[in-house]
Amino acid sequence: MTSSPSPRPPRILIVDDNPAIHADFRKILGGSAGTAPHLDAAEAALFGEPEVATAQDAFRLDSAHQGQEALEMVRKALEEGDPYQLAFVDVRMPPGWDGVETLERLWQVAPDLQAVICTAHSDYAWDDFVRRLGKTDSLLILKKPFETIEVLQLAHALTRKWELARQARLCIADLDKLVQQRTAELVAANQELQREVAERLRAEVALRESEARFSRAFEFSPVPLALLRTNPWRYVDVNPAFAELCGASRAELMAATEDRLQWLTQGPSAAPIRMDPEKPLRQHPCLLRRPDGQERRVLLSTQPFVLGAEPCLLLAAEDITAQIRLEEQLRQTQKLEAVGQLTAGIAHEFNNILTVILGNVSLLQSGDVNPALQAALLERTAEYAQRAARLTQQLLAFSRRQWFQPRPVDLGQTLQKLAPTLARALGDRHTLQLRTSLELPPVMADPHGMEQVLVQLLLNARDAAPQGDTIQITTGQVELDEATAAQIPDARPGRFVWFEVTDHGCGIPPDVLPRIFDPFFTTKGFGRATGLGLSTVHGIVKQHEGWVEVRTQPGQGSSFRVYLPVAATPQAEPPAAPPPAALSPAGPPQGQGPIVLLVEDELPVRDLTAELLKRRGYRVLKAADADEAMRIWESCGVVPDVLLTDVVMPGTMNGHDLARTLQCLNPALKVIYTSGYSPDVIREAMEREPGVVFLPKPYHPQALFQALQQSLSGAIQSSDAARSPTRTATAACT
Repeated sequence: MTSSPSPRPPRILIVDDNPAIHADFRKILGGSAGTAPHLDAAEAALFGEPEVATAQDAFRLDSAHQGQEALEMVRKALEEGDPYQLAFVDVRMPPGWDGVETLERLWQVAPDLQAVICTAHSDYAWDDFVRRLGKTDSLLILKKPFETIEVLQLAHALTRKWELARQARLCIADLDKLVQQRTAELVAANQELQREVAERLRAEVALRESEARFSRAFEFSPVPLALLRTNPWRYVDVNPAFAELCGASRAELMAATEDRLQWLTQGPSAAPIRMDPEKPLRQHPCLLRRPDGQERRVLLSTQPFVLGAEPCLLLAAEDITAQIRLEEQLRQTQKLEAVGQLTAGIAHEFNNILTVILGNVSLLQSGDVNPALQAALLERTAEYAQRAARLTQQLLAFSRRQWFQPRPVDLGQTLQKLAPTLARALGDRHTLQLRTSLELPPVMADPHGMEQVLVQLLLNARDAAPQGDTIQITTGQVELDEATAAQIPDARPGRFVWFEVTDHGCGIPPDVLPRIFDPFFTTKGFGRATGLGLSTVHGIVKQHEGWVEVRTQPGQGSSFRVYLPVAATPQAEPPAAPPPAALSPAGPPQGQGPIVLLVEDELPVRDLTAELLKRRGYRVLKAADADEAMRIWESCGVVPDVLLTDVVMPGTMNGHDLARTLQCLNPALKVIYTSGYSPDVIREAMEREPGVVFLPKPYHPQALFQALQQSLSGAIQSSDAARSPTRTATAACT
């Protein structure tokens, strides 16, 4: 049972804004402590000795002058575990809550609190209290002025009622706890009994069904299974899948002798496999030769067990003939896919080159070329011929067919010499940090090939952190024994010097990492990179009998470490070749015809096309990418008649996205797409917009003019109508 209530006197809260009322309650309910000694003496002097009062048990009294104060005192008493049993509450207590609202608040935190509302006014009827407080047996009304006996009776009766209610709740709680405890014990005993009965039933059912279940599983399993007795070697049972695999009936296999139970090893010798009757075999590849002459590739597994005191083997044979055939087909398909990707990438690069060369040749053949422009066109043609040669060298490096002249090279000195050039290639947002050892042994390498590797790795690190980064190049040396080299793919024993390029950029996702050295594979967006950088690095390093290790963490950066074999003797490196001369800028614009917004990331292609158009009488606005095109559109002061844009470009948008954006601003804008890729790059736009024109690269100038005429035919008037009348035809055109 719960412990008996505390022997402390009941606790009563007086809530009234009049201090005199508090004093009256203390005289009545406070016992001998309720009156002051000097007042008792004065009363005796005036009226004689008072009558001897009946001894009263004192109450513990607390005072509150406003409802808010009373609420805080009730809360604190509950927190201290010494709650109030009764509250005398005045009905009017300006300026705060009245007595009814005070009780509403008090009962929200102490629902069991007994209450007496004290009122000297007749404007509050019982119905008013019921309407606001609801019907309750915890509330009484005491009219002022009140009699002492009334207060005492109410205090004793209501505090006793509160105590008895508390006792009843505790008794009920104890009884409920005992009932729940006993019920839980009975439920647990019943569950235990049911469990034991169920276990016995399950054991009996399992014992009866075990053999049937195994038989059904064995019979209908799609995996070829057999039970094999080991002394002598005979089949005890086989399932239909095993019989089908072996190309024989169940009866024929059951009658087979040991000489017909041969499983052959894969390879030219095709020797029989001897199965150990005491040791299991797991996924062992072997060859099964059927009676009809067919051969099946299988993975053989065995498990020893005892059947009726006889040693046996459970044999499982997984037929992987079709899987091997599909894997061979998949490898062939992957080869074809790689060849297709390689071909498409080569075509794109060479189409850009051929566009420049063919266009320059066409201009030179026209005869209407001044000497300065003629020299520039010839220089640009030679430059793009060299670019074609470099592309060929990249392809040869990827295929490990590039012509190199390896010689002993001091890698530390080479990096120190190349550092200024490499830092300029990174741009202003990136910082190059070089940490090299001055005592590295020389490596067998081609200096130009090493420069290619360094440049490609640094550009890759730069692109991984476009907002800026500190890119580190570190060097070191290592000697690998056979055990260590065996744990590293592509490694071999020996002495090696390594250099490592580390960035803190976006890192490489795990699903992309296996493909980073594939030719023309890139994650930088369609057309923003050739995809030959890392494949060139891989090919050059392999041709130098080294290898590349990659460590990366998505969101934290990547490290590419290149290992090169140590040379026998050092040798001085030849001086680096001077950089090629820059192309002079194009001349002033010409033409007064329709306005063409030309967007092309290749500067020579852009300059050549602009020159062709201006010679034909068009006015040309040139942009290197979609972002620049948008800036020109907003600031040029004229509305272009046609957009001639490359599809594949660097930047935030490709040509297709640019066209859709500009046509939202001017629905009358005509669009011509051009690309070195196939028309598949704009198939979606061509299906949705039948009037779109596609000009494949390389293109002859006449084909360019025909595409413009086709696009602008019947549209110049509508274009002029859409153009703002305040804009001039020549403003800001280049």
